[in-house]
Amino acid sequence: MSELTVAPARHGPFPGRLEPEVIAAYAAATGDQTAAVRTGMAVPAVFPVILVFVAQEAARADMPAAAWERARGGVHGEHNIVLHRPLVPGEPLDTWSQISAVRTSRAGTHVVVHLEQSDPDGRIAVEQWWTMVLLGLNGVADLGSMPADHRFPDHARANPLGSISHHLDARLAHRYAQVSGDWAAHHFEIDVARAAGFDFVFTHGLCTMAICTHRLLDLLGVEDPGRVARVAVRFTSPTPLGEELTVNAYGIDQNSFAFEATSRGVCTITHGRLELRP
Repeated sequence: MSELTVAPARHGPFPGRLEPEVIAAYAAATGDQTAAVRTGMAVPAVFPVILVFVAQEAARADMPAAAWERARGGVHGEHNIVLHRPLVPGEPLDTWSQISAVRTSRAGTHVVVHLEQSDPDGRIAVEQWWTMVLLGLNGVADLGSMPADHRFPDHARANPLGSISHHLDARLAHRYAQVSGDWAAHHFEIDVARAAGFDFVFTHGLCTMAICTHRLLDLLGVEDPGRVARVAVRFTSPTPLGEELTVNAYGIDQNSFAFEATSRGVCTITHGRLELRP
C-alpha cells in the first residue's frame, strides 16, 4: 500500500463576529453563570470555537481521498485554544485554517488543523489546534510539528484543589446545537449513537470543554473570562446526557491548573490544562 502525503493549503478568511446575543445564548446553553457573560458583555474562553467549523472543514478537505476511504471513522481527539488577549464582545474575527501536523499512532492518524482568528488589522487574537484521529489509518507521511504539550504533570496530583459538578440535562445538546450549528445525529438519535458504539446519546465535546472551563473558573473564584490565556483538553470518551459531570482540579503553579472530568465513573476528559493571565 503506497504512502499517502498531505499537501495542505491555507484557507480563508472566514468572517465571524463575537455577537453579544450569541454569547448570551452560548452562556445559557453551557451553563455559564458569570453575570457579564450571561448578558453578552464578556466573552467565554471557549466561545471562539463556534466560529471555526466551516474553516476546519475546508482544511480537512486537503486530506487525500484515500485516507477517508481507509479509515474506520474519525473522532475529535484533542483541542487546544490560546487567547493572545481578552476578547471584546461585538468585535469581528476572521478565521484562517490549515493542516499543520500529521502523526500516526497505534490508534490511527492524528490530523491537526491550526486555526488563526485575527482582528481587522490582521493581528491574531486566538489560535486553535483541532486534532482529529482517523481511526485505524496508517501509511500517511508525517507532517509539521504537533501542538504544545498539555499532559497532566505527575507532581500536580499532590496539589488537589477540589471538585465541582454540573448536571447535563437531556436538552443540553439541542441548546448547544442551536448556537453552534452542530446537529450531528449521534447527539440526538440513540440508533445513530449505537451505530457509533455507544449505548447513549452524548453532548458535544466542545460543549463539555466549555462546561469544564466554566466550572473550573468557578472553583478558582475567577469571574473574568478574559484572564484565560489557554485551555486545552484530550477527549477520551463521550459524555452522556442526563448525567452528572464532575471536574477535578489540581494546581501546577500560581496561574496554571490541570483538570480531568468524569461521568458515570468514566473519564471523559483527561490532560486538561487551564492557564491564566496574572
